[in-house]
Amino acid sequence: MTRAIEKKIEQLREEIEKHSYAYHVLDDPLIPDVEYDALFRALQQLEFDHPGLVTAASPTQRIGAKPSDAFPPAEHTDPMLSLGNVFDAAELEAFETRIRDRLGEDQEIEYTAEPKIDGLAVSLVYENGVLVRGATRGDGFTGEDITENIRTIRSVPLRLQKHRDMPERLEVRGEVFMPKKGFEEINVHARKEGKKAFVNPRNAAAGALRRLDPRETAGYPLDAFFYNATGIAKQTLIRTQFGVLQYLKKMGFKICAEAQQVSGCQGCLQYYGAILDKRAALGYELDGVVYKVNDLDLQEVLGMVSRAPRWAVAHKFPAQEAATRVADIRFQVGRTGALTPVAKLEPVFVGGATVSNATLHNMDEVNRKDVRIGDRVIIRRAGDVIPEVVKTIPDSGTGRGDPIQAPKRCPECNSEVVRIEGEALIRCSGGLYCPAQRKGVIRHFASRKAMDIEGLGTKLVDQLVDKGLVSSVKDLFHLDKEDLVELEFMGELSATNLLDAIKKSKHTTLARFIYALGIREVGEATAASLADQFRDLEPLQQADYEALQEVPDVGPVIAENITAFFRQAHNREILSELKNAGLVWEVKPKPDEQDNPLAGKTFVLTGRLEKFSRAEAALQLKALGAKVTGSVSRKTTAVIAGEDPGSKVDKARSLGVKVLAEEDLLALLQPDP
Repeated sequence: MTRAIEKKIEQLREEIEKHSYAYHVLDDPLIPDVEYDALFRALQQLEFDHPGLVTAASPTQRIGAKPSDAFPPAEHTDPMLSLGNVFDAAELEAFETRIRDRLGEDQEIEYTAEPKIDGLAVSLVYENGVLVRGATRGDGFTGEDITENIRTIRSVPLRLQKHRDMPERLEVRGEVFMPKKGFEEINVHARKEGKKAFVNPRNAAAGALRRLDPRETAGYPLDAFFYNATGIAKQTLIRTQFGVLQYLKKMGFKICAEAQQVSGCQGCLQYYGAILDKRAALGYELDGVVYKVNDLDLQEVLGMVSRAPRWAVAHKFPAQEAATRVADIRFQVGRTGALTPVAKLEPVFVGGATVSNATLHNMDEVNRKDVRIGDRVIIRRAGDVIPEVVKTIPDSGTGRGDPIQAPKRCPECNSEVVRIEGEALIRCSGGLYCPAQRKGVIRHFASRKAMDIEGLGTKLVDQLVDKGLVSSVKDLFHLDKEDLVELEFMGELSATNLLDAIKKSKHTTLARFIYALGIREVGEATAASLADQFRDLEPLQQADYEALQEVPDVGPVIAENITAFFRQAHNREILSELKNAGLVWEVKPKPDEQDNPLAGKTFVLTGRLEKFSRAEAALQLKALGAKVTGSVSRKTTAVIAGEDPGSKVDKARSLGVKVLAEEDLLALLQPDP
């Protein structure tokens, strides 16, 4: 009997999910509501009679989970990246030019274009086709586990449509939003109840998704579009971004029907204009469109910079503006040490929110716009972008304040403020010491690719700093178990595991340690190059500007960032204390040049290769010690040209640089013994 009941329950669940998919995703219902309700009630009755057969993936479990005391952290396997922005045709063309230069491509680039939904980014994880976790974006590396709330959204599949391409584990990314109609309805209801109305749909969606009681979340009209699946190219035969969207739809996810494939800048601009024209008629809020290089292999080659992919960009819609007066101008120190001038404003309502602060970006902008305390100004707000001061308004008959001067010392730690030549920003150089940078520095220091201190996540770092247990990274190595067990969510076992992880991290590599210091623009690859060149920390600390620029990937800006970092006494003191705490790394001898037959040589790849992709060729060249760049100069050893190579070959010949064919490349990769 039990087996027959299990089979009946499973049949009902599959039937309900099929009709839910048709209704919520395809907008093409297969049966009337009364029949759907009958199926649902039948499943509810069977599960009520046999509670041992209820599972989290059942359609009946979307609503009714018990409230959680707080949202636990959810670390993302792959970071949830931010996007760079463009605001006009010229900036879009510059974006495409950077792509062409990096790829060495002269042919037109194909993109997938989609509306940029004004909602809340989420990550969903499915195992064997069943939803097991839903999380917010958070800081891009760690979000909030909101699985039970995600389950209440009807357009989110609890289990995937069965298909031969379904991997054992699938992580998808999407945007939860509140449709315009639903937003208007909940605000009408709120006003009738005498409650505060939401300012905009995005705020309403974010508030609803973070309710501690999932039953409250279920009462809001939330919806979701999905746009990506991490690592999907390695799991399937899909090779385009647009193909990813079709795959997601096939698996049961709702995608935006406005997504299209377009060619080149002109195709992007035409799409932008079309979406802008129909913006008001769409059922959801959006603040622009997103363009992504369609070819997934090219996305891999382009990679990312900081937290943003090089292969995607958001084209923002025209912003909303308002006028107000500047009450004060202060300098705010960010977690990366950048000092940003911020205008304190007489409050003004613009773009769906009351604004009292606006960024002035940097001192170049302050001087260019000549903004002073007491000025009337126009501010602009677009979606969730920080409001900015656009320009001053002439105010006849009144005197003006003095011009704004950049501080010479950090307002937080009194360290030297430096400005790198060619950069608009000024920065505090006390990276390991400055209180404003403290939490970000510690999180980066402990991250997986740095010191790899397992268990030291965002919320724990916040607690350690807020309670005064850690003021800089050196304090991590002097934590006491007694202090740790007093923290929220920390018991005896968790404290022991954290201390063990900290102890284990003391034995690291020089490359990891350099990367962990968080020196501006010194990423993993640059840290590895510095470690290879200097072999130990002391020679790196003593290296001058010229010596640093002899390292591959280190140019004038990075060299100045490194020297400025080690110039600060506070930073040197903390480094000394870290070594005294027992941090050690293996000092490797410099490798024999014979082990790297292409060391010191620089190549540029262009055109289509027969035997392998350009990305694979670049990896093999680098493995033999070569440097691979995207542009041709007099320092280039040779240009390797495949079919349809483009203008780089012409430039090479004009500079007297050798041009090699693919067979020459094969000979380079297989040197004689």
